Amino acid sequence: MSSTLLIERQGAVETWTMNDPATRNALSDAVVDSLLQACGRAAQDATLRIVVLTGAGGAFCAGGSLGGFASLIGQPLQDGQTDPLLAMNRGFGDLLHALSALPQLLVCRVDGAAMGGGFGLVCCADHVVATTRSVLGTPEVTLGLPPAQIAPFVWLRLGENAARQCLLQGLSYSAAQALQVGLVHEVIEEESDAAWQQTLKRLMRAAPGAVASTKQLLRSLRGPVPDLRAAAAQAFAQGLRSAEAAQGLAAFARKQPAPWTLSGKDPA
Repeated sequence: MSSTLLIERQGAVETWTMNDPATRNALSDAVVDSLLQACGRAAQDATLRIVVLTGAGGAFCAGGSLGGFASLIGQPLQDGQTDPLLAMNRGFGDLLHALSALPQLLVCRVDGAAMGGGFGLVCCADHVVATTRSVLGTPEVTLGLPPAQIAPFVWLRLGENAARQCLLQGLSYSAAQALQVGLVHEVIEEESDAAWQQTLKRLMRAAPGAVASTKQLLRSLRGPVPDLRAAAAQAFAQGLRSAEAAQGLAAFARKQPAPWTLSGKDPA
């Protein structure tokens, strides 16, 4: 596994730690690929009962990593060109589907920021434990981008009404607010290892075969996650190449409001 994903096994529990504190554990290709590999292995491991997904360095996950595609922001696609953004974004969609399909209990341990794609990871979990300093949000539309791959998972977690409010306004939630809307299930203090151990102890009471069977029944009850991976990748690629994204991301880098928040006018 890549050093950007640390995997630690203790008995029947594996902790997967996204390990790139300099970017607040942004979802680079390396992180996404390593998580996909871990999901493939875990899906075949009958001895594994709980997967804990977390982040290093006081952040859970800041969302997508655009570093490798910075030169493409705001640039239209050339005729006949295959857009490299499609495969990159589709890979993240594959990860969300793989996490949701794990037979084990998937627990997100959130400390600090869980933004954009990180918010999507949280929505895949069976149980979410956040610290009191956690902030969870979907800022994409405020940057000129659609929250493409995460949309169906946010919709399934929050319901249509709350998902519309969250995704269309780019809302952020404190840990307490996230608990209230059902995004988070427990809130603990940052250094409260005793509370975390109590959570693991409670979760271990569930028999692994029964958990896997129940998760399958629940998936059958609501039907499969809407598979929007191809359409979402297309929407994201088009969004990233738009004038809105160029202006929105530039304003974000300068810590200034995006132009459409000031004038009410569409970007040029």
